[in-house]
Amino acid sequence: MSKRLKKEGGIADFSIKVLLSTAIGMLLFGIYIGVLIYGENSLSVLNDLKAKKSTLEKEAKVLKNENQALQKLYFEFKQLTPDQEG
Repeated sequence: MSKRLKKEGGIADFSIKVLLSTAIGMLLFGIYIGVLIYGENSLSVLNDLKAKKSTLEKEAKVLKNENQALQKLYFEFKQLTPDQEG
């Protein structure tokens, strides 16, 4: 009968220590998942950075093309003006 009294301390034949450690584990896991979804290093931040990278790559391509055209124009003007050296 003394064994039965020891087991009655918990809920559904689980000890309070097991229930408490399980609850703490679930709480920590929930916090971890929350940080993954909403935190500084979350998936939404990763997706935003990928979109920004794509936009910046497109902008860089446009700027390179513009730079190339301006360099061509510059060299054309440079050949049209007389050299003022010497």
